Amino acid sequence: MLSSSSTAVKNLPLKKRLCFLLKLVCFVSSVLIFCEFLIYYVVIFQCRWPNVKGGTHMSEKETSASVLKAIILADTHLLGEIKGHWLDKLRREWQMERSFQTALWLLQPDIVFILGDVFDEGKWSSPQAWADDVRRFRKMFKHSVFTELVVVAGNHDIGFHYEMTTYKVNRFEKVFNFTSGKLITRKGINFVLVNSVAMEGDGCAVCRTSEAKLVALSHQLNCSQQKPNHSKKRCSDVEKLPASEPILLQHYPLYRKSDAECTGEDSAPPEEKNIPFKEKYDVLSQEASQKLLWWFQPRLILSGHTHSACEVLHAGKIPEISVPSFSWRNRNNPSFIMGSITPTDFSLQKCFLPFESRVFTIYCAAGALLVILVLAHVQLLTPPFYFAQRLISKHKAV
Repeated sequence: MLSSSSTAVKNLPLKKRLCFLLKLVCFVSSVLIFCEFLIYYVVIFQCRWPNVKGGTHMSEKETSASVLKAIILADTHLLGEIKGHWLDKLRREWQMERSFQTALWLLQPDIVFILGDVFDEGKWSSPQAWADDVRRFRKMFKHSVFTELVVVAGNHDIGFHYEMTTYKVNRFEKVFNFTSGKLITRKGINFVLVNSVAMEGDGCAVCRTSEAKLVALSHQLNCSQQKPNHSKKRCSDVEKLPASEPILLQHYPLYRKSDAECTGEDSAPPEEKNIPFKEKYDVLSQEASQKLLWWFQPRLILSGHTHSACEVLHAGKIPEISVPSFSWRNRNNPSFIMGSITPTDFSLQKCFLPFESRVFTIYCAAGALLVILVLAHVQLLTPPFYFAQRLISKHKAV
């Protein structure tokens, strides 16, 4: 059987064999280009910026001037030299780079927020490994001067509280220009960046500095909003900010018992939803959560860390959105949040990235088709057309 098939291949004219080989190369190349490049454009092209109240009645120029377009993502977990296999690292970083660059090109956001755990091994990486991780991050998440990138610290970037040191915090702050208690105001919208790892409440050096900055910023924001409990005398020397209720950006979510109430296709798996969260590890402590709510009375809280989506209401009125992981290593269906934000309102929309299972299915289907084509070409597999033709001829002969 094998000898007859090899003889059949040898008997094929050289030109025909070369033509078939060229077709196979084109087929394989087309599948690779689609699965590794074009699919990101096909999927992200379907995402649309959400409208805020009154936005539908504005002209495009007015909307561009008054509405801030923000992309929010979390937990990229760039693999390090200790736990990261080179192939896994290559695959995941390519996926995230293509997704991010495609989103920038198609959606053209004003600002991008990354809510911590940028790196997977920042908590223990050496200076050389840290420099390499930063170099790869800058390549993957490069952006134009028209888009601002803001990064918040996570526990994998500077360590859990017991691993966190001033050196690690300063190293992160130097690269990303991040400080806990930092305020970013864009188009009259106040964003407060919180180092949630430093909200332990035990009076550690980093914790004291972080909380002092947050308290001072809270006073400044409350004076700017002319809150009743802040008299004119107490606010006389305070530099005024836009009178817009702030949006908190942090890595750890505020306290909640579990993900039991979370819904949606990218929420935690059913077997994990009822597992109780550990304070100061999975979520902030109840005390730290109450402090942040009391200090800032935010209109929105955006957090990461859990790798799954969730939406909860604090005090019955303050929404918190937990943003799922941006890495396919953590999820089959990564996503990011698109936010249209004004000083008084906001609207959020989720944009899913290509499902890895679907990409794998395309590769499997293409591989099966490739095998069938090769077998048919070397006459080990009778093409369906000729098989039907033979049946018809036999029927006529009878």
